[in-house]
Amino acid sequence: MAAIPNHHLHPCKNFAISSSSSSHSKTLNPSSSISLNPSITFIGRLPTFRCESQNRRHWTMVDYHISKLNPIEIIPNSPTFQMSSNQENSVKFSKKICLFYCPETKALAERIASQSDSIQLRSISWRTFEDGFPNLFISNAQGIRGLHVAFLASFSSPSVIFEQLSVIYALPKLFVASFTLVLPFFPTGTSERMEDEGDVATAFTLARILSNIPISRGGPTSLVTFDIHALQERFYFGDKILPCFESGIPLLKKRLQQLPDSDNISIAFPDDGAWKRFHKQLQHFPTIVCAKVREGDKRIVRLKEGNPRGRHVVIVDDLVQSGGTLIECQKVLAAHGAAKISAYVTHGIFPNKSWERFKPDTSGCPEEGMSYFWITDSCPLTVKEVKNRPPFEVISLAGSIAAALQI
Repeated sequence: MAAIPNHHLHPCKNFAISSSSSSHSKTLNPSSSISLNPSITFIGRLPTFRCESQNRRHWTMVDYHISKLNPIEIIPNSPTFQMSSNQENSVKFSKKICLFYCPETKALAERIASQSDSIQLRSISWRTFEDGFPNLFISNAQGIRGLHVAFLASFSSPSVIFEQLSVIYALPKLFVASFTLVLPFFPTGTSERMEDEGDVATAFTLARILSNIPISRGGPTSLVTFDIHALQERFYFGDKILPCFESGIPLLKKRLQQLPDSDNISIAFPDDGAWKRFHKQLQHFPTIVCAKVREGDKRIVRLKEGNPRGRHVVIVDDLVQSGGTLIECQKVLAAHGAAKISAYVTHGIFPNKSWERFKPDTSGCPEEGMSYFWITDSCPLTVKEVKNRPPFEVISLAGSIAAALQI
């Protein structure tokens, strides 16, 4: 190997050059307190080497590439091999993913796949035997070996949970590189209160079931869910699963910025629980807090703090079922002079078509109707029912889920 000119040695004054493709190595040891241990790698036809510099407690890493082997010329920080931030982002978001889905989430899965060319939809045959038990088939199971796999679930009712769990437990065992479960709405425990001996913690039960999903070749399953109802439920999961807790609030903030009166918006929380959950994400808006107080046998919503007068007030919560609390909050805000009233919930559950209680404000009377009611598509059955029905607008989680799959 040819000698290296002294003017090319800075800043690596003490280094060794080695290559796995050659039996030759050469070490130069000028007097210096810096110790360097480089190794050569090859990109295309040009070799590169990396120097690790240790100076007491401080470590630095310097990349070089060798443009010629004879004589060797070392070019510090060569732009040829430095990756730009755009290239880094391109590599970061290039993980290929096979996305399976249940029948309820087909439309959402298609929206997720449209967000990125790296997400490919895969199908499952959802059949049943004559006795009603699932008869499931994963198409081209051998074709997903070594690939990153995800499943988009919807636990909208107890009757569909078992068949989806059967698939969720099967996919990681097909020699996949990694497995991600996307469950936008974690359904149990929305009204769960452990008040009496004998109360069963169904949220904890479901968390334990999901925590025992078989480990894939890449390690534990990742779980992506949005705005879990009770914050303590995030601690229900065991060490065999990696929960990734996302929120729909950034999507709401983006939508609010598009409104013509975006500079006149206040955020209202129907109770202290909603305030604790979301106020930090919405701290740039004027805040109004309501509270439930008991009068005899009744619970009445009252204004606790904030001034809604003349404002477009948006009530924010994580989910809605019957909608009674939101309607009472709406009446209180209107009575205190709110000019417009809208609402946002990440999960629009609306059992028994309770969404029908919410009417659009067509006459400038915020006590009787809402300007907007935003929900996400975390509950697919609700989306089908309220589609194109004012005041409802659906904000899709597709982009957020596509990004989460690349983590």
